[in-house]
Order: sequence, then structure tokens, then C-alpha cells
Amino acid sequence: MLSHGNLASNAEVLREVWRFTPADRLLHALPIFHTHGLFVATNVTLMAGASLIFLPSFNADDIIRLLPEATVMMGVPTFYTRLLARKDFTQDLVKHMRLFVSGSAPLSAETHMEFETRTGHAILERYGMTETNMNTSNPYDGDRIPGSVGFPLPGVEIRIADPETGRVLPQGEVGGIEIRGPNVFKGYWRMPEKTKEEFRPDGFFVSGDLGRIDERGYIAIVGRAKDLIISGGFNVYPAEVEAIIEALPGVAECAVIGVPHADFGEAVVAVVTAKAGAALEEKTIQAAVANELAKFKQPKKVFVTTELPRNAMGKVQKKDLRAQHAKTFTT
Repeated sequence: MLSHGNLASNAEVLREVWRFTPADRLLHALPIFHTHGLFVATNVTLMAGASLIFLPSFNADDIIRLLPEATVMMGVPTFYTRLLARKDFTQDLVKHMRLFVSGSAPLSAETHMEFETRTGHAILERYGMTETNMNTSNPYDGDRIPGSVGFPLPGVEIRIADPETGRVLPQGEVGGIEIRGPNVFKGYWRMPEKTKEEFRPDGFFVSGDLGRIDERGYIAIVGRAKDLIISGGFNVYPAEVEAIIEALPGVAECAVIGVPHADFGEAVVAVVTAKAGAALEEKTIQAAVANELAKFKQPKKVFVTTELPRNAMGKVQKKDLRAQHAKTFTT
């Protein structure tokens, strides 16, 4: 249950933080059944008195054609990887653009760096949820750190806590992300027990995401609590392994999952896609990460595929991958 106050507070903050003015024109290709397209993109534009170019869906040809008429674009990481695959997506095409924003799924550090090299623009990554709208943002002015979702928005409090006990953890440790602020929803519709379970007594919402805060205050998301892999009693955070593999030559994307294993409980498995023209092999990838990752974090199996399963917002569906590869070590 999101109140008018929840939505308005978030739109007002984002208007200020992202410097929206009536002169802006947003290129909008996001679905409006999702908070990103409906609330973030639309509400911020309306709150600023700006305008938008409203597309029915993402089509790279349309984006290339309409970019010269826009000042801002919001997208999911897939939008940006598809644009980077085109030779006509050039620095000259976007030299007039003010801002590119990414969210709804993790933006790889490789995509972030390739985009900046190609265009001169650093994508601004932020972090939000259906229950809270936007919680954090990389700065408009200042370093936009690849792999980070930036700082808490004004008025929003974020802490890292032990998921089981709620104990606040020291800076730098990985734990559950908890959120409190005027953006946080009022509860789940007609589900008072679930609502009670998801809030701490002091009003912090338990997001279900795992993250850490570095010495500069930047927040990094390391994955969903449900995606945490426990292999041989050790915690493996998929995002760490994915970042190492995605930095390898020829790798386009990587999804790391845990699958049942008789000895370890769960084994680390990587599913990767290749960049155009690249040939990837399991043993080559395993050898390349051997000196980068502790033994228990190294993938015991690497699958090369043409495409990762995604939902409508471009988020990789790890539950589908877990189901697909569940019997890897049991048959």
C-alpha cells in the first residue's frame, strides 16, 4: 500500500537530486506496470513540469532515432547493453544528453565502463523496490561508482543488519539492507501478519536484499538473501563471483547460482553468455578465476548459453536457472 505521500515524497526528492527542470524531455521506453516506468519515470517528469517521449516498448531503432530529441533516458541494464551492441550508438549521438539512469536490475561494472568509454557519460545507477520506490542514488555531481548504487536519498535511512537478529553490523560487513523513510509503504494489502514480519519494531523495513556500505558511504548490493549460496558452510555472494567472470574477455553476462551438491550442500555454478564473435569454454573460465577467488567461491561448473532467462524488466530469473540446473551434481 503506497500512499500519495509515499509517491510524492519520492518524486520531489528525485526531481531535486537528478536536477529535473521543465526543460527536460525524458525518453520513456519502460513498462508502466512496474514502479520504474510508472512512478519513477512518470512521476518525476510530472513533478518537474517536464515532458516525455512515451514509447510502447524498447526498440533500439526507435531509441537511436529519438535520442536527439531527449535530454534524459531511464532504462534497465538490457537497454544499455543493446545500445552498446550497435555501431550507430556513438558519442556524437548523445553529446546533448544530460543524464542516463539505470535500475530494476544490477548494472555490471563492465557495461558501466564500456558505456562511459563509448559516450563520455557515466550511467547513474540507483536502488529501489516496489515497496519503497527509490532508496539510494549515485550522485549527480561526484563519482558514480561502477557496482555501487550510491548513497541514501535525502530523508531516507539505510542500515546493514544481521538478517536473523536485526543487529546492526559494522561498516563494511555484508548483511541485510533495512530502510526507513517517507518513501516506505504502509504495509501489504490485507496481509497484516506479513506486514508485521517485514518491519522491525523501530520501523525499519527488511528489504530482503544483501549489501554493504564502504568507508565513503557508498552502498553496494551483493544479491538477494534468497540467492545467497552456502557451500561447505561458507557464504558465497553471487555478485562478487559475477563481477570477476564478467571482467573476463569475451564474457557478455554471467549469473551465478547455487545448486544441490552431496558434499558441499550447495555448489557454485556459473551460467554465462558470450559477446558477439567470442568463443567461451568452461575450463578457460575456471582457470581464469582460480587466482581471483577463494576455492569455495570458484564455480564447480560453468555453462555457456545464448541467453539468460529474464522477466519483463530485464532482471535475470535465477529461480529458473536453479530449476534448470538442479540435477547437475545429482545425476
